[in-house]
Amino acid sequence: MSAHRRPPPIRYAACLSLLLALAFPPAALAAAAELRATYAKLLPRLENNAFQRPLHLHSRDVSGKVHGDVHARLDHPYAMVAAMLARPATWCDILFLHPNTKYCHATPAGDGAAMTLYKGRKFDQPLEDAHRVDLVLRVAAATADYLDVRLDAERGPLGTHDYHIGLKAVPLDDGRTFLHLSYTYAYGLTGRLAKQGYFATLGRGKVGFTVTGKGADGQPQYVGGTLGAAERNAMRYFLAIEAYLDTLGAPAAERLDRRLRAWFAATERHPRQLYELQLNDYLAMKRREYARQQSSPPPAE
Repeated sequence: MSAHRRPPPIRYAACLSLLLALAFPPAALAAAAELRATYAKLLPRLENNAFQRPLHLHSRDVSGKVHGDVHARLDHPYAMVAAMLARPATWCDILFLHPNTKYCHATPAGDGAAMTLYKGRKFDQPLEDAHRVDLVLRVAAATADYLDVRLDAERGPLGTHDYHIGLKAVPLDDGRTFLHLSYTYAYGLTGRLAKQGYFATLGRGKVGFTVTGKGADGQPQYVGGTLGAAERNAMRYFLAIEAYLDTLGAPAAERLDRRLRAWFAATERHPRQLYELQLNDYLAMKRREYARQQSSPPPAE
């Protein structure tokens, strides 16, 4: 028998199936197909919505668990999106853009990382006065056709628990990327009381993006409370992902400033929901926090 003879067709097909199964685990293949089906289902809403861009935002509160979900199409190739968003250091850069994030530190561990996050108020604040959140980042899948990254914490800020940020993405036939960003947390009695206090004071009048009706003046009325907060945070994290990806081409020394400005400019398109600070105040606060983050290890718990 020639050394270069091809294997019989059945054996060749079996070998190919085995290689594909190793490269693309069945669970990842099924999840990728499900996300593509979601894209097809949401396409009419992505093409025609109040955001005037391919983005869909949804929230729900089920049995004490709040969900904020963003589905969006990005003008970036999947290979680049997957390569960057599978890196723990990338997530610290992304989460840092949120005005409530005071500090982020990632330590590689296995297929992911242990992340120390401090959440606080939208002004300069000692870390000792902020809420520490210990996240575990895990790359559940990273193939040529599907990305699944999960950040989970047992305890979140303000008495919440089962704190979760998730990112799933698939390539589209036109070279772009479709992603699903999920922001989830659960709350018990302590968390409910903390949030009631927040919405009665600092959070009074704050709203999300879902239109619940129209006022007497004909203007849209938006969802408030926990759902409004979930929508605001989901949108802030999505805009942070977008700002990070959009500024990767900038010189390394300029990326932070461009990233901060890009994120702030994106939030200004939604002043009713996302306005919190003047640009100069946001930049000054973040530059100080970044310097602290670069020079100091996370405080002992």
